[in-house]
Amino acid sequence: MSNVAVFDQNAGIGVLAESPLAHVSGVKGGHTPGVVIHEKAFLGYLTLRGNSADSSFCSGVEQALGMPLPTEPLSLHQNQQKGSSIQWLSPDEWLIVVQGGTEYETEMALRTELSSHFAVVNISGGQTLLTLSGSAAQDVLHKSTVYDVHPRNFPVGKAVATNFAKATAIIRRPSEGTWELIVRRSFADYCYRWLIDASQEFGVDYE
Repeated sequence: MSNVAVFDQNAGIGVLAESPLAHVSGVKGGHTPGVVIHEKAFLGYLTLRGNSADSSFCSGVEQALGMPLPTEPLSLHQNQQKGSSIQWLSPDEWLIVVQGGTEYETEMALRTELSSHFAVVNISGGQTLLTLSGSAAQDVLHKSTVYDVHPRNFPVGKAVATNFAKATAIIRRPSEGTWELIVRRSFADYCYRWLIDASQEFGVDYE
């Protein structure tokens, strides 16, 4: 660890930060909208790479994050108490999402607990997370991606990186009534506008 340049990327309270959708105003779709969209701005994101066949790597990740490393393809693990998650991206890569302001702390915890070959990178400035809920949220996803989001194929606890409209996104299902989209910062405005348009027939609120 002494040979790795590590620093806290959080600029502090004296610097104004804007989310990728800071320019967007609220949209209201009536008393019972079929789709509710919400941006969870300023979360922390880290990518982790390592060998899941190494028991010391797996136990170190669990010790640092308070949840086991997901080794099943497309699986998502959550720590409800900390409001964090880790998802499988490939056999040796995972995406960690934490509360904003804790990404540096999380990175340092991983570097302390892991001793075998690994890589962890803070990518917090490059994406944002949108939640979709409401009775028609799944219908909007069916209109937006070729990936099968039917519950028989996409149960709670699954996450997949796939196409979304003419962009890409990570689609996650953290709970029965909620879907999440992690999109790149450069795609955020496009994906937001796509969602608003695709949700019009059902009634849509953007919070």
